[in-house]
Amino acid sequence: MEFTLLIVIIVLALIFDYINGFHDAANAIATVVATKVLTPFQAVLWAAFFNFLAYWVFGLGVANTVAKTANASEINLVVILAGVVAAIIWNLITWWQGIPSSSSHTLIGGFAGAAIAHAIALHGFSDYTIIVDNVAQTRHWYNIVCWYKEGKEGGMPSGVVVIVAFIILAPLLGALISYLISIWLLNASKKSIFPKFFTIALMILTLWFVYSQMVTYDKIEKPRFDSHFWSIVLESHNIKWFLVAFIILSISTFALTFSSLSLHRADAVLKKMQLLSSAAFSLGHGGNDSQKVMGIIAAAVAVYINQTHSLILNLPHWLQVILPDDDKGIKGVMPDWIPLACYTAIAVGTLSGGWKIVKTMGSKITKVTSFEGVAAETAGALTLYFTEHFKIPVSTTHTITGSIIGVGLTKRVSAVRWGVTVSLLWAWVLTIPVSGFLATIVYYILSIFLG
Repeated sequence: MEFTLLIVIIVLALIFDYINGFHDAANAIATVVATKVLTPFQAVLWAAFFNFLAYWVFGLGVANTVAKTANASEINLVVILAGVVAAIIWNLITWWQGIPSSSSHTLIGGFAGAAIAHAIALHGFSDYTIIVDNVAQTRHWYNIVCWYKEGKEGGMPSGVVVIVAFIILAPLLGALISYLISIWLLNASKKSIFPKFFTIALMILTLWFVYSQMVTYDKIEKPRFDSHFWSIVLESHNIKWFLVAFIILSISTFALTFSSLSLHRADAVLKKMQLLSSAAFSLGHGGNDSQKVMGIIAAAVAVYINQTHSLILNLPHWLQVILPDDDKGIKGVMPDWIPLACYTAIAVGTLSGGWKIVKTMGSKITKVTSFEGVAAETAGALTLYFTEHFKIPVSTTHTITGSIIGVGLTKRVSAVRWGVTVSLLWAWVLTIPVSGFLATIVYYILSIFLG
């Protein structure tokens, strides 16, 4: 029974990943479609390719954060199943209404809501005792969810509270970065020497920062090649920072020549740069959102092992998933088929498109030109890369929406259609509680039939 449930959860998680793809396709393609750089079909092909390419770029930090939303030793497979089903329902509702809500927060809300319903069903609102590492601990019903955990050695904290905080922080970061990029490029278009000095200084600072983040050969656990050079260059952690450098240096190069270009020539270059910025954002989308489904699959395997009191080695080789635990020095293990399946599912979903949401993102928030498209997508991509680095599962939808608002503000405050924006904010705020409520209902229904 439990093994069947585990397989059902994996299948539904991949279906959710597919829905995530066409629900969030607008995030990466809205601006390139709005500015007519690519046709809708070309845009989804472009985005899907880079969604899949993220498989070789990003690690499993976000997956680990999502997997630990609830304590695996205190929940069962019905909890995870209810969370995934609720997330699918809310995603389909918001897609049908053309609302660019967060698939990430839908999944977190569903997972947390089902876990709380499970704790209340077992213990009511009374305290209970569990054994953790041979030590008895008194728990409350709400302790089943990891609300907040301090970061290790000054690192970023984790937990649902941090994820909720980034409902506000992710779009603010996107808006701030896109606003600064827009102001930078607007000044670079003027025939003044100061923007060029700033640009050169930024290029030097970028090279120094990226070099400081590189993983050297002696720190690579499993070098992919005999060659030291290729092992360093193609290490996934390094690839991500190479991309950051490439994005910033590409825009810097354009900024240095912007003032010497005619309006027509500058627009032509910006349209080509949109391909780069859209690709960068699609990489971030694939790397961030696919990991969330990997986290759910990993959590399901951990719960299955706990429920059946079996050992990881008793599972089929293709299901031997181990969650990393920094406190205990345990390295995570993820069979290759899981990330490959997750990245494939989100890429195929992106190919299916989400045209209702494309319309909202590409034209209803603010009028987007090639200039704004480059600034918004670049800001969104950089936000996703840095939050992924700190293992924070943020919403790609919130990030790109904030970035589009940021470029709109450079024109004038009234350039942003605040009525549409406020409606989106309400959808964002409601996503986690509504998903949690749906998951609670689904959990109690499933419990009647599955026990």
